[in-house]
Amino acid sequence: MTQIRNIGFLFDLDGVLIDSEKEYSRMWAQVNREYPSGTDSLEVVIKGCTLDKILADHYPDCDMQEKVVSRLYELEKKMKYDYMPGAQRLLLALKDMNVPMALVTSSNEVKMAHLKEELPELRDMFDFVVTADLITKSKPDPEGYLLGAKKIDKDIRNCVVFEDSLQGVKAGQNSGAYVIGVAGTLPRDVLAPYADRVVDSMEEIDVVDLINLLGSR
Repeated sequence: MTQIRNIGFLFDLDGVLIDSEKEYSRMWAQVNREYPSGTDSLEVVIKGCTLDKILADHYPDCDMQEKVVSRLYELEKKMKYDYMPGAQRLLLALKDMNVPMALVTSSNEVKMAHLKEELPELRDMFDFVVTADLITKSKPDPEGYLLGAKKIDKDIRNCVVFEDSLQGVKAGQNSGAYVIGVAGTLPRDVLAPYADRVVDSMEEIDVVDLINLLGSR
């Protein structure tokens, strides 16, 4: 197996590591009904975007933004989080092998605080966590993944990105990383043009094979 010190793993959160995409879609659909944005299927359009970008693009009025954020946080407090199939196993295997890992999420620190209450061990599995509060450009801009690679001191070309959203796989591709699209949130054929590989579940990932592949790029 290649020297693992040269490679890095970069993970999106929702729909990749935790099973939350359906719940977020339901929540944003409800918010859009209560506070109409004028955008049909808002919950689909915004996937992979930071909250700041969603508000700027769809709720430009400051008073409305306050109402939307308040309602969203109210709904988020009721959310329950669980791992996606194969996600915890993969993270633990990488941790045992001392493979550098970063979490790159469009979520902010308010969401991450609630996540820590539900899955207290998750954040500590990573060497660094990039949240929406640390970046200025939302996916598909690669800023978050480039920052994640920098923080774990790895060349982005030697990193793998795991993503489930269209904005996310585009961000991974734009960064220069090896991109694995995780189908479920979106069909395989939607992710495929922007990913080097598409899987139906993280259970399909063979850690040793993937590490060797990254080392040979």
